[in-house]
Amino acid sequence: MTNISMSPFTNKIEWIDPPRGFIMPHFILYKGDEDPDRHLKYYHNTMILYRNDDVLMCKIFTTTLKSEAQDWFHTLPSQSIQSFNELSFVFTNEYLSNCSIKMTSDYLFSIVKDPRETIRDYVKSFKVGNAKIVGCNEDIETAAFRNELPTEHPLFEKLIMGEELTLAASYALAEKHALWDEAKQSNKNESEKKHMERSPTKEDSALETFTKFTVPIGQILRKLKNERWFELLPPMKGDLTRLDHTKYCAFHEGLGHTTNGCLKWKQYLEKLTNEGRCDEYLDRSTKRPTQARYSL
Repeated sequence: MTNISMSPFTNKIEWIDPPRGFIMPHFILYKGDEDPDRHLKYYHNTMILYRNDDVLMCKIFTTTLKSEAQDWFHTLPSQSIQSFNELSFVFTNEYLSNCSIKMTSDYLFSIVKDPRETIRDYVKSFKVGNAKIVGCNEDIETAAFRNELPTEHPLFEKLIMGEELTLAASYALAEKHALWDEAKQSNKNESEKKHMERSPTKEDSALETFTKFTVPIGQILRKLKNERWFELLPPMKGDLTRLDHTKYCAFHEGLGHTTNGCLKWKQYLEKLTNEGRCDEYLDRSTKRPTQARYSL
């Protein structure tokens, strides 16, 4: 390497030859907008074979800088750097505002399981928080992981009753409970699905026995609703936002389903048919069902 004019390095660092067989590693460049400590750790790991070569560590480090960081390096006073430790110090001090906040073990006790959060999500949150703390005592980690669970959760009981459980063992036990919770939720969803796909009720079965007409039953409604004996139902109640606003029922005078598909209208129409009020609309080619009473 050749001498750089006005270099921050001393002459000792300036004049060096790379070790035999040295191959320049490929570095992720630092431009001054990230944590300097993280970049130094990354540099140390990449240069692990040459950590004892202080001169080489200094010279190669400069090649990992770009943009603002490279500009900063060239503002250092001539021959101001005596060692890599000095270079690391001034580098970290320059970009101190970018350093990640160092968390203490107290931070772990703030990671509380949310009631809506699954055990698996809680474990993920705790691991992310724990990764921010360097050198935390494992007993403290295990206690924090256990104590921030709801006391009524079965996992809390297992952890507090377990003898000298390590953090890894606590994670493993939590995984089993997560699988158990997911299995229960899956069974619940399956049960609800089966309930929705229930077998036809007597009311549903009655759909197949309704009288056949020669015109759509919505047209019959328009003909009959002005008769003095005709009884319209009141509009449907409930959460109207959940109804299908593309469908309208003239019998209920509301949204949610069509007139031709309205079960209540079919039941009422069957009553009127049995009373002989719809004879002109009957489909004579089909056999009428046995007369029955329907309640609205």
